[in-house]
Amino acid sequence: MTLLVISPDFISHYSPLAVVAKAAQEAGQRVVVATGENMAPRVLAEGFEWQPLQLSRNANSGIAQKNPAITRFLNATKQGAIATITCQALDREKDLLWQPVEVAKNIAKLCADIAPDDILVDHISFGSTLGVYATGRPFTTLIPGHPSQLPVGNERYGIPAVWPNCIQPKAEDLCRQEDITDRVTAKFTELWNAALHKVSPKMTPVKDAFRVHGKQVLYNSPKHYHSADRTSHLPLHHAFVGPLIRQEKLTQPYQAWLDTDDERPTVYVAFGTFLSHRDDVLKKLSHALQQANVRVAMAIGANSKSIFEPLPTDWLVEASLPQVGLLQGCDLIIHHGGNNSVQEALAMGVRQIILPFSTDQFANAADLERTLHAGIMSPNDICVVSLTRLIKKVLALPKPTKLMPVSSTHLASAVSCK
Repeated sequence: MTLLVISPDFISHYSPLAVVAKAAQEAGQRVVVATGENMAPRVLAEGFEWQPLQLSRNANSGIAQKNPAITRFLNATKQGAIATITCQALDREKDLLWQPVEVAKNIAKLCADIAPDDILVDHISFGSTLGVYATGRPFTTLIPGHPSQLPVGNERYGIPAVWPNCIQPKAEDLCRQEDITDRVTAKFTELWNAALHKVSPKMTPVKDAFRVHGKQVLYNSPKHYHSADRTSHLPLHHAFVGPLIRQEKLTQPYQAWLDTDDERPTVYVAFGTFLSHRDDVLKKLSHALQQANVRVAMAIGANSKSIFEPLPTDWLVEASLPQVGLLQGCDLIIHHGGNNSVQEALAMGVRQIILPFSTDQFANAADLERTLHAGIMSPNDICVVSLTRLIKKVLALPKPTKLMPVSSTHLASAVSCK
């Protein structure tokens, strides 16, 4: 049995796919991962076979320098939620299908050469979905983020199905956003269908390219946090298999820092690859954490450490940190609401404060707010006093129960379309 995993060259997307792949490997399957050169060392280190496949013009190993697209996105986040999802919608018209015909042909060749029994595709990698879909082979779709990244019912891709209480867009703003999103969806689907026709002219065009998925759909989240309103609309063959958490052993310096004898709570801070550039928010957060009298591990991305000084000498502040390993000894994580961070915190029973900026972060925040599993604040409206108060409040709450991950056996069987 051979499993072909098609992954974007992005660490945040590869990580949950790799967890599923590892389960398949442990079940005795041959695992081939097709992705870019950026992820190749990780793929090989985990004992998978690697096949080169470029799916986009960009890659992301966890730290990103600013470029015009990132700067445009960051400026939008400072204006607010609607400005941010508008910016992302407009970028979606030109960025989500990179050389789709060439990618689809490369995927078709891979499938012919490898003859996989099962294929696992990241839903957000729309070029991958197009390529496999065009072959006519059955495949499994993994939803790496919030379940609404695969729209159902009246949902629109790119507009949160639900919003946290502290971020409630005006009705007229949402209406305008829906018009923009509908236009982008129509244009994107037109491009998707044009590429499909070139590589597989006999296949029927799709109505909405953002809703195309495999025979089986896997959600990287636990069912408990999913809104019951969406359940009846979900694909027939689906499974909630999250949290998908990779194994990470700390090196001695990090383990020593974590094991330091200190009665103060330990807080982990990270805003992900791109949003770590919001140093204005990280600075306020740094001041609030100092007032809250806690130990801190903070990932600051491409920022210079000097912009946060003075800092307590016992804080761990680096460009990137081994998040999964460190979270095992933390009392609280403060983050942007990215799904990997959400799932890691749930799996390890770590309290959460979420400052959502974009995409599915709003929906993740709303779900955890509804189920009383996180404190939520708008990142553009925080002040040091209110943030300090929230940190102390959340730390005073009982530590959440750890979520048991889906068994490797169940995970390995879930990826099969047979």
